[in-house]
Formats: sequence, C-alpha cells, structure tokens
Amino acid sequence: MFNFRKIFAPRDMTKGAPWKSILIFVIPMLIGNLAQQLYSTVDSVVVGKYVGDNALAAVGKTFPITMLFLVIVAGIAVGVGIRVSQYFGAKDREKLSLVVGNCISLAFIASVVTGLLGYFFVDYLLVLLNTPKEIISMSSEYLKIIFLGISGMLFYNIFNSILRGLGDSFSALLFLIFSTFLNIVLDLWFVISFKMGVTGVAIATVISQSVSAILSFIKLTKTEALDIKKKYLRPDRATIVDIFKLGLPSGITQGVLSLAMLLIVRLENSFGAAFVTLASVVIRVDGFAVMPTFTFGQALTTFIGQNVGAKKYDRLKLGAKQGTALAISTVAFMTFIILIFGKDVMHIFTDTVEIVEQGAKVLRILALGYIAVSVIQCMSGVMRGAGDTVTPMYISIFTSVVLRVSLGYLLVHLSKTPEKPLGEPFMIYYSLLITWVLGAVLNFYFYRKGRWRKKLIDEMEINEKNG
Repeated sequence: MFNFRKIFAPRDMTKGAPWKSILIFVIPMLIGNLAQQLYSTVDSVVVGKYVGDNALAAVGKTFPITMLFLVIVAGIAVGVGIRVSQYFGAKDREKLSLVVGNCISLAFIASVVTGLLGYFFVDYLLVLLNTPKEIISMSSEYLKIIFLGISGMLFYNIFNSILRGLGDSFSALLFLIFSTFLNIVLDLWFVISFKMGVTGVAIATVISQSVSAILSFIKLTKTEALDIKKKYLRPDRATIVDIFKLGLPSGITQGVLSLAMLLIVRLENSFGAAFVTLASVVIRVDGFAVMPTFTFGQALTTFIGQNVGAKKYDRLKLGAKQGTALAISTVAFMTFIILIFGKDVMHIFTDTVEIVEQGAKVLRILALGYIAVSVIQCMSGVMRGAGDTVTPMYISIFTSVVLRVSLGYLLVHLSKTPEKPLGEPFMIYYSLLITWVLGAVLNFYFYRKGRWRKKLIDEMEINEKNG
C-alpha cells in the first residue's frame, strides 16, 4: 500500500544511487521553485495588467533592496541548513535540536532588526538608486509594507532551509503551493475588487508568506528527528558561533551581491521607467530557467552534507557528477521552452509591443548563460555541503561584483554615441552573460582543485583527536 506520510518524512540521502536520491529530493523543490516563481510573477502580472507599466516597474525592481536587508538571514539559513543535514546524517538528535532551537531565536531577533532598518531607510535607498520619478512613490509604498511584515518571509526561508536539511522537501512544497494560491486570490481580490494597487499586492504577499511560515513551524514541531523545547531556544554561544562561521561567508556573499545588483539597478534606472519595466518583465520570464539551478545547488548541498555527516565520503564525487548532469539537462530544456514561448509569456505582463520585442532580444542574449549558471550553483553547492563556504564566496564576489558591475558600466560607456548619449542598455545583459560563463569556469576549476576535500580531511582529523 502506498505510504503517503512517507513522502513528507525527512529523507535519508546516504543510501541508494546518488542520482535517484537527488532526483527524488529535487522534484518537489523544482515544483516549489516553479510555484515561488509564479508567486512573484502573479504580483507583476496583476499590477502590470490592472495598474499599469509603471506599477509593474515599481514592484519588479524591489527584490534587490529586500535582499540587501536579508543578508544576515541568508547567512543563518545556509549555516543551519549545513549543520542540520550533517547532524541528521549522523543521527545526533541533541545537536540537531540545539541548532534548530538557536536558529529560531536568531531568526526572531533578525526579523525585528531587518523590519525596522528596511522601513526607515528604504526611501534613502530609492533616491540613491536614481529611481525614476514615475515609480519612486509606488516602490516606497510597496517596500514599506513588505518590511513591516518581513518576519513571515524571514521565518519561512529559515524553516524551509531546516526542512531541506532534514531531507523533507515535500512539506516545504506543500506549504509553498498553498501560499502561492492564497497570494493569487488575495492579489486579485485586493487589486481588482478593492482597487488597492501596489499596496494590495504587498499586503497579499505578507499575509501569504506569514501563513507559509506558520505551517512550516507546525511541521517542525511534529518532526520526530528533533525536539523543539524551551531549553534549545536559549542562546548557546558555541552553536551560534558555529552557525555564523558556516553561514557568514554566504551572508557576506549575499550582501555583496545585493549591493552589486543595486548598482546594476541604478544603471538600469538611468535609462528611464520604460527600460525598468522591460528589465522587470525579463527577470520574471528568465527566472523560470534560473530558479532550477538554485534548486539543484541546494539539493547537492543537502546530499553532500548528509553523506559527510554519515562519513560516506565515497558517495560525494559521484553525487556531484550526477547531480550536475541532472541540473544541466533540466535547465537546457527550460531554456528551449523559454526561447520558443518567451514572447507569449511577456504578453501576459504588458500589452506594450516594444517591451515584448526588446525582452525577446534579451532572452536570446542570455540563453547560453543559463547552462553556465547551473554549473555555478551545483559546484558551489557541493563545496558548501562539505563545509567550504569561503571559496564560493570569493568566486561570487569577484564575478558578480568586480567583473559584472565594472564590465556593465564599461560596456554601456563604450557604446555611447550621438544617437544614444546614454549608451546601449543591452550591454548590461552582455556583461551578465560574460559573468556567468567565467563564474562557471572558476567554480569548476576550484571544485576540481579540491579545497573542499582538504577541509573534510582536516575536520576528520579534528574529530578523531576529540574522540
């Protein structure tokens, strides 16, 4: 008889064929990422169709600002995800419970700090980013509501990371799908029925994410692999230091990448509200190709982490190889679909023909880069799962900050002509393509070089000394 409950139980990835373990684990995550992409896509579609192109631009370019204020959370999520997968693989209930409990306490503090900082500083950021005057007030309105309700987004991401570390990607999928449908209903209700504009979209997002967070927490309290008790919620210095030690490089990376994205947003803003709308539409469409790459990266982090915890080192290389092959195949298929139907999808967001035509051109520029992104995420996922979060950090900072930002501004500057005094805006996307390709080369090189393997050997020696 089919055991439905087994689907939602933590998944042990230390047994069986690596590709099968990764595929079974990643399928619900892929569906979940599709739902998450639909989540943000629906926001853009509703405001684009029922409020206008400026509203679409206002909502579409707020993501980098939100992520800038979530850098600490990103670090906590990565750190706890690694330790959860390792302690779950080692069957260490006490340490697993302690790291989850401390993570919940850290997340509560982070939600208060992030919400206050975001609310009071968002207007200054929008001005600093040279946000077009046509959309600045709507962007501010949207972001302030998001930051007031940021705890829902924050806790959902933290709890989702914990569930993935336990190998339970199905529960996170179920909650995300429910949240997505709730968001769609609330978007349509608030915007169409109550004419609330971007305010309605923001409120719908906050409510939906909060519901997901609550459901995820309830699931954690019922998980048999750990205990959520008051004693585990008390801050433990060693545990907190360990979480930040593992997660801080990723948090720093996220922070630096967010700053880099904001610099690119500032460059995009210089071309006016119409181009910002174009960029907003493109990021929604190409997200369906990019998001699966993050999914496989997360899956490989969990796979490597569990097998490291179980000391099954012979499975690591094969798992990395098979997981990357699955990722490349999936992304290649998604890229093909986007190139065929991209223009049709863009028409869902806007009726402006020029935006659709230019968006299709951007997708053709970026198409070759999606395979490179899958290599980047898989190789960095393997290194992080083994505990080496520093190497991916250095690579990301170099490619996405030093290279992409400088190259983007340089190419735009070199393309200036009397007819185009501001330069050619599409150079922004050529710089992104170059960044992706070089990032893939560097990640593959350092994966083969094996600093992450050396880190494993060092940890094994330390564990042996400590008995």
